[in-house]
Amino acid sequence: MQDRHCSLKHTKVLVTPGQQGPTELEMMNAHCEGATGNVLVDTLPSRERSKLAFVDVSMTAGQVLCEHDQEVLFAYFPTTCVVSCLYTTRDGTTAETALVGNDGMFDVGLFLSGGRSSNRAVVQIPGRALRISAAALQAGFADGGAFQHVLLRYTEALLAQVSQTAVCNRLHSLEQRLCRWLLLCHDRVGHDNLTITHEQIANMVGGRRESVTVMAGRLQEFGAIRYSRGQLSVIDRQSLEQSSCECYQVVKKRTIGPKDLKIGSRPKIGIDSQKSRNRLTGENGPCSLPGT
Repeated sequence: MQDRHCSLKHTKVLVTPGQQGPTELEMMNAHCEGATGNVLVDTLPSRERSKLAFVDVSMTAGQVLCEHDQEVLFAYFPTTCVVSCLYTTRDGTTAETALVGNDGMFDVGLFLSGGRSSNRAVVQIPGRALRISAAALQAGFADGGAFQHVLLRYTEALLAQVSQTAVCNRLHSLEQRLCRWLLLCHDRVGHDNLTITHEQIANMVGGRRESVTVMAGRLQEFGAIRYSRGQLSVIDRQSLEQSSCECYQVVKKRTIGPKDLKIGSRPKIGIDSQKSRNRLTGENGPCSLPGT
């Protein structure tokens, strides 16, 4: 399937009289006819989204987006696929440090550290994503505005997920970690069927394939899932939640949603520092320092 440029129609946003300034107007969440499916991208105003020129691409299971400490050439905003950020030790043991779906993007290092990946990124659940060049993403971030805002908010949520994953891998049982991972994937794909093998899951949750097979069999006996030849279906989500640890709910609460990216949730930056500069320079009147 060929890559496709994202071209969407947008409706006008009605603004209530008395709203403040053009910056807030641009940050309002314009409604999209035919949304992309990625929360971060769908939040952007049409003008900013068009400028970024996302490309819709197909993502296959096992596709490696980047190796550890490799230069990242493209950023990906998943719409229906799920990407795992992995760390592999010297002895070959692999564990997932973060999971990226339609709530986020890969790789935050492009706008935080200059463009080298700290993880190996692999597509775990096939689907589609919006791709943008590293240079275009960095330029868009440097421009400020809505794009910078949503990327920083997502980074905060991602750090919370990474921290909680570390706690979970250290303190909780394999069954709890498995349920947490299945729930996080289920939240991000929008349907009940996951194309995934036991070996892949073992790499994600830091366990042995044989142990994952036993745990998956137990969940199937309980009626929580159904698994056959690389196809896993979530049958009873409530059972998965009951068998999971508290880490799932912690991560879920920090996951970015459309309501988290509204202009009202954006902290005002620079106001206090500006007042301080004014006091020191005497812009708002004579500056009187102690002893003068």
